[in-house]
Amino acid sequence: MAELPRISDAEWEVMKIIWKNHPTTANDVIGELAGDQDWAPKTVKTLINRLLNKGALGFEKHGKTYHYFPAVDESECVREESRTFLGRVFGGSMKPMLAQFVESSDLSAEDIDELKALLDSKKE
Repeated sequence: MAELPRISDAEWEVMKIIWKNHPTTANDVIGELAGDQDWAPKTVKTLINRLLNKGALGFEKHGKTYHYFPAVDESECVREESRTFLGRVFGGSMKPMLAQFVESSDLSAEDIDELKALLDSKKE
């Protein structure tokens, strides 16, 4: 498997939109981000260009419009980002991360049941 590109926090915001709605244009991404981010259109276009240069995005040109699509799989990027976070913050150990999450979160009974079921499924 080819190495996945390192994606910054801002680039993740762009990627989430493109993973959800592809192919899409820069203007569509700008419109989607307008409610969540206070970024100028030029900023969004810069982020798209960075993602193109990293190989995270591809494009097809239709007339004068570029249509962007993901060149990397979302689940693979999430998995790699999770491993990187786990290694950086918790020394690669799952137990302290999970303990921190459980102790510092307001979990509903439903959340707890779902976590128990998930953990039980890993036993099998």
